[in-house]
Amino acid sequence: MEPGRNVAVYGAYGHTGRFVVAELHERGYRPLLAGRDPDRLLALAQAQPGSEARRASVDDPASLDRALDGAAAVINCAGPFATTAAPLVEAALRAGIPYVDVAAEIEANLDTFARFARRAVAAGTVVVPAMAFFGALGDLLVTTALGDRTAADEAHIAYGLSSWHPTAGTLAAGAVSARRRGGRRVRYTGGRLEHHDDALPLLEWPFPAPLGPRSVLGEFTMADVVTVPSHLTVPEVRTYMTARAAADLSAPGAPAPAAVDGRGRSAQTFVVDVLVRSGGAERRASAAGRDIYAVSAPLAVEAVDRILTGRTRATGVVSAGAVFDAPDFLRSLSAHLSLRLPE
Repeated sequence: MEPGRNVAVYGAYGHTGRFVVAELHERGYRPLLAGRDPDRLLALAQAQPGSEARRASVDDPASLDRALDGAAAVINCAGPFATTAAPLVEAALRAGIPYVDVAAEIEANLDTFARFARRAVAAGTVVVPAMAFFGALGDLLVTTALGDRTAADEAHIAYGLSSWHPTAGTLAAGAVSARRRGGRRVRYTGGRLEHHDDALPLLEWPFPAPLGPRSVLGEFTMADVVTVPSHLTVPEVRTYMTARAAADLSAPGAPAPAAVDGRGRSAQTFVVDVLVRSGGAERRASAAGRDIYAVSAPLAVEAVDRILTGRTRATGVVSAGAVFDAPDFLRSLSAHLSLRLPE
């Protein structure tokens, strides 16, 4: 296979990493499997004919360089991203290749924008953090709802999850973020991030049919407060989470996702409903699908494919809505998402 089809996946044997590896295979790419654990890498390589295992650690830059040797791009699936993102971006810049990750950590994504923006532009490469269910999907929907506009008064992103059985990586990343913000919560208001100790309000959100109205926690803040304001002028960005899913996430001993089909997906379903307000006008867009971890794979792999085939609008550290044609990107995922977009 030609070198341009080699894509390194760091954290390839993790829960989301396995979905990404499978998606790359389906799209005709050759995954270069990278991570710390040689036994898990070897087992995955044996289960994925044509893959190559490359042991690497974020505290060993030389090993990262070897892992990215001959790669056309790298997808980072290994959290906590507060630990892994910067070393992998550094390695990608040394290799002169694009970097994509699936980070949901607000602080880690902020770090990537702040630390690497100028260097990525100078290198003429693309760094796309949060190219996953949290961060990218909401950003793409908000950008699509805005159409040709780049500003609005408010953007509301409601997550209608039927349940949330978290992976070990999700729990670890959440713990890191909580420590970094001193146990406080975060909101995006008045054009900036604020930390607060207020209790989250319980509200009702009118999700589209067939889900319908559901109780949600307001200001359940996700990575959209980083991705959306990175390229759109929206002083109020608010995210919401169904109360049932939030309770699942915080329950002691929360079970991990259980596979129920041959692709390894769980039974969890989701609706992401976006409402954008500007003046007296409102515009909506929504996407529905199955398994928030599994759907991150086509999001990340489609991003890599568009970068490698020149279908981008910018260089540097960029969000999905800034670097891609948002409505076209969403429609390309019709096998994974049911969409309701403005005409």
